[in-house]
Amino acid sequence: MSASAHLISAFLDAQAAELGAARNTLLAYGRDLQDFEGWLARRNTDFQAAQKADVEAYLIACDADGLSRATRARRLSAIKQLYRFAFEEGWRAENPAIQISGPGRDKRLPKTLSEDEVDRLLEAARASGRSERDRLRNTCLMELLYATGMRVSELVSLPVAAARGDPRMLLIRGKGGKERMVPLSPPAREALAAWLKVRDALEDARRGARKPPSKYLFMSHSAAGHLTRHRFYLLIKELAVSAGVSPSKVTPHTLRHAFATHLLANGADLRAIQTLLGHADVATTEIYTHVLEARLSDLVLTHHPLAKDGERKSSGKISSDGQ
Repeated sequence: MSASAHLISAFLDAQAAELGAARNTLLAYGRDLQDFEGWLARRNTDFQAAQKADVEAYLIACDADGLSRATRARRLSAIKQLYRFAFEEGWRAENPAIQISGPGRDKRLPKTLSEDEVDRLLEAARASGRSERDRLRNTCLMELLYATGMRVSELVSLPVAAARGDPRMLLIRGKGGKERMVPLSPPAREALAAWLKVRDALEDARRGARKPPSKYLFMSHSAAGHLTRHRFYLLIKELAVSAGVSPSKVTPHTLRHAFATHLLANGADLRAIQTLLGHADVATTEIYTHVLEARLSDLVLTHHPLAKDGERKSSGKISSDGQ
């Protein structure tokens, strides 16, 4: 193993052990740092020898390759954290990235869905599937996602133990192993109870075949033992087509955005939404106030009679004397 590869490996191990970084976060760090390592190698240098000018030149190259501001910001963040780790561990005498400012992130509002669009997706879930078992599972997945605002990784890896006993609240383990409680709506509880009956029957059959029991609510034959994020992503696109909602608008994360935006629109407190989403900082949650403002502004401009009247006046021919 090269010195650079050894440094990356040690850094990722420390992130996992000390900060409890999630697997997907570690994979993203690894990909970004390996790309930087390869770029340095093509310039006949490496992590140990690279200087501030090398890091800046790499970011310029990423920009020239058409990478988004968000991707460039993420890559710089990974590089900064790696060099901070190397400095603290004594592998570097200085941190060459400490004074480099990032490109920032695009200040785009997150995509969300209307309440009608969500209702159509939920209805599609009840009707879509090759069997009654698939339909019950799909309904449970969608009802839980919209009722709780869970991240997709939290949803697909939900332990079955968390769903026992007709719970009014679900215990969710989020980023960094942090736990939070989220309430379940009556439709979500009903969908959960129906799926549990089917799931438990499947477990009985597994035991009869001498197969080990699954600890997951949404078990599967995947290597992880549960429904994968990729499979659920494809499923939600299929439901969008069935519901007559543009698939480009629908991802697991837009359901999370819809959960937050609809709560805010119906009077929920921002701090409460922060807790339910598992955001460490309320500033992250505040983006939904801007989403709501944009939707309300669009609603007024589209439907208010005075706005329509203004359009008629602006499009009409009015002489200088008002005739």
